[in-house]
Amino acid sequence: MESRAFWESNIAIIREKYPGLAETLEAGPESGETPAGFHIENASSGIPTLVIGSLHVHSPRDPVREASRLAEAALTEGVRAPVIILGFGLGYAAEAAARIAPGRALIIVEKHKEVLRAALETRDLGELLSRNQIIFVLGKDGYGVSAALALFEKPGEKTAPDIIRNRALMNLDEDWYTGVEANIRTWLSKDDVNRATLKRFGKRWVRNLSRNLSAIRDIPGISHLAGMLGGGETGGMDIPAFLAAAGPTLDKTGPFLSEIAERCVVIAVDTSLRFLLSQGVEPDFVVSVDPQYWNFRHLDRVLSPNAYLVAESAVYPPCLRQNFKGAFLCGSLFPLGRFIEDRLDPKGSLGAGGSVATTAWDFARVLGASSIWIAGLDLSFPELKTHFKGALFETRAHAESTRFVPGETWSVRALRDGHPFNAKNSLGFPVLTDKRLSLYAAWFENRFRLYPKLRNLSLSGEGIAIKGLEISSVEDLLALPPRREEIKRRLESVLANLNNGFFSSESEKVRSSHYEGALKTLIEGLNSISTLAKDAANTAKTAFHRSRQGRLLPIDEERALKKLDDANKSLSTSKVKEVAGFLFPEIDELEAQRSPAALTPIQNHLEFSSRFYNALAEAAGYNLAILNK
Repeated sequence: MESRAFWESNIAIIREKYPGLAETLEAGPESGETPAGFHIENASSGIPTLVIGSLHVHSPRDPVREASRLAEAALTEGVRAPVIILGFGLGYAAEAAARIAPGRALIIVEKHKEVLRAALETRDLGELLSRNQIIFVLGKDGYGVSAALALFEKPGEKTAPDIIRNRALMNLDEDWYTGVEANIRTWLSKDDVNRATLKRFGKRWVRNLSRNLSAIRDIPGISHLAGMLGGGETGGMDIPAFLAAAGPTLDKTGPFLSEIAERCVVIAVDTSLRFLLSQGVEPDFVVSVDPQYWNFRHLDRVLSPNAYLVAESAVYPPCLRQNFKGAFLCGSLFPLGRFIEDRLDPKGSLGAGGSVATTAWDFARVLGASSIWIAGLDLSFPELKTHFKGALFETRAHAESTRFVPGETWSVRALRDGHPFNAKNSLGFPVLTDKRLSLYAAWFENRFRLYPKLRNLSLSGEGIAIKGLEISSVEDLLALPPRREEIKRRLESVLANLNNGFFSSESEKVRSSHYEGALKTLIEGLNSISTLAKDAANTAKTAFHRSRQGRLLPIDEERALKKLDDANKSLSTSKVKEVAGFLFPEIDELEAQRSPAALTPIQNHLEFSSRFYNALAEAAGYNLAILNK
């Protein structure tokens, strides 16, 4: 088949399955796109191989055999996570991965689109291109590999991919591929962050929720606000949103905030509320989702009687009693809260990327804004600053400073302790960031990709570069027409609907009845799991010790195993299993507690079962103790 025939056959498939990629490939090469000395040769086996300069990208003898060897070495048997191909070349490694692991997704990362185009002109890749679950991450979009990983993420499954590396192509663009791999590591580290956060704050979340359960009954959800800013239902124009995050560049918006508030719905994160109030501006909404006491202090003794609080039901309890005009709840992130909501009043979910700014952005999206203007979303330390001037963190550091531990010590620790590194800001200059902040940036990039029609505009370019976040200016924002009166009318319309619906006496009566029923079901279920788990743990422990002493008869072993199997079946059908299991330790943690003594397979099973059910009984018991206080 001639080069043109290969190209026409391959690009026809791409046009159908990946129209955006087809448009990119059919456009002319960009300046500096084609690597120097780029050409095709025939390998000893008679098939094409790619050569760049004097460097063979594939084996000069047998590219297919080489690719199969690389894929077999890289792929882990039994894993369902995606396979990432770093450096596509002529596609041999991708084909090998598709053949060896036909059920797994492929994420193909290639810096040079002309390399991919050469593959399409040189080889028949129809079988590979027609395959389902394949994503191309090309050229300047290389850092979007985390967005591709997010598409295949499944709850309860680890997302760590296998990676096949073309070392020749990676060495050719070492800095670029190093950045891609760093982006992969950052994205995957969220699992470790989530586990560490749960271990540290899990019990705090449960305690807070137990005190806030009645708020789920009494406070409406953000679902009542959905689409409020869009013009479709109202027949008017879309209203933009202004999001005030708490980064250092928020300072620069101070003189313009009153004018910005005339043009946008203003959404503040809890950490930036004091700044807005210091400039004489009350936001329309204040978003707070962190359960910690010190986070509540951002709102403590702060008066904003015309703002509405948007909170998650696990926030520190006094947060819901602050002096706001009203409150809305987003859907709970935790099984205890979801259990009550599902039986009472689903609130409407918001994304949670680890930072309150991620949740605030998603709230602006739910409101129906077609454009979100953002200040202070730096996710870095421009000019080595950590937050806007006068932030609670800074005030507290100065208040607690001493001669030997001055306020600057806190700033140095904040800069140092998050594994800092230099990245590029939106203007192309170096800026200091850290591992945690770069993870938030990856979250925003993923969300921006999911909602491409929503414009996101930053009022500063000094923060870390985030793909999909445009750089604009205060002047552009102030060129928008004033919309404050329209914003007031739309809010009043929402409140009128709430008064006629959610807050009506009939609706309150129904919710109260469902609330009592949900609590009863919850407590009865937790009691049942606690009793069942304790009994199963004792059964396993007794059988284990008898086995070690050589006194476990076959009939006793059979009875013990049947009892454990029955316990598993009962647990699997429990309505409250997720609530009870929320504080359950990681299986890896239980595995690490295994006895060092040599045990038979049945003894291993019984010992592990004893620890497993003890941990479950403890988790269920903790929930019960908190709920019965």
